[in-house]
Amino acid sequence: MVNPGSNAQPPPVGAGSLSWKRCAGCGGKIADRFLLYAMDSYWHSRCLKCSCCQAQLGEIGTSCYTKSGMILCRNDYIRLFGNSGACSACGQSIPASELVMRAQGNVYHLKCFTCSTCRNRLVPGDRFHYINGSLFCEHDRPAALINGHLNSLQTNPLLPDQKVC
Repeated sequence: MVNPGSNAQPPPVGAGSLSWKRCAGCGGKIADRFLLYAMDSYWHSRCLKCSCCQAQLGEIGTSCYTKSGMILCRNDYIRLFGNSGACSACGQSIPASELVMRAQGNVYHLKCFTCSTCRNRLVPGDRFHYINGSLFCEHDRPAALINGHLNSLQTNPLLPDQKVC
């Protein structure tokens, strides 16, 4: 397993070495034919699991993702943090413990989830419109939407979301 963005290489494991490696997951000795190295630790293949979906990471790929102490498969990392782990409005990193807002696959800081016209913050319970990558409050929705020219699927109720599994 390789953690993208980490340059750490596992220390060599000698074939005839008497020093057993301990699993970071269960704490047991690793006597298996195969072992995994992630987050600067060794793991039984059965113990290195996604913190969210519990998938055994050695079975679903050659990489894993870590953020705020969580070990994640690619799908859960993208689901929780977006493709970049950054706010779609300001581009800054979003800590794993922070509440976020989502719209059309984009992730936002709470303070950045604002109407493109009036800049008022959109809060849970507000209705908003997501059009061509921009957010609009109910009051500032484009005239074309009022006249029914835009696809009604672009109108979404606002729901809060947490970055927890």
